[in-house]
Amino acid sequence: MNADGSVDVWFGPKAPAGKESNWVQTIPGKAWFMILRLYGPLEPWFAKTWRPDDIEHMP
Repeated sequence: MNADGSVDVWFGPKAPAGKESNWVQTIPGKAWFMILRLYGPLEPWFAKTWRPDDIEHMP
């Protein structure tokens, strides 16, 4: 968890050094997509005043 309460999740065929606990393995050459599942979303979700950030490429 970051100081601001956010969490970084890493996607790729190999885990970045030191990021193994927040890593989701992908298969090289295969497509993938992300699904966000919310359990008990709060009012900002329903009011459409909150949305998750876009996925960012981290080379």
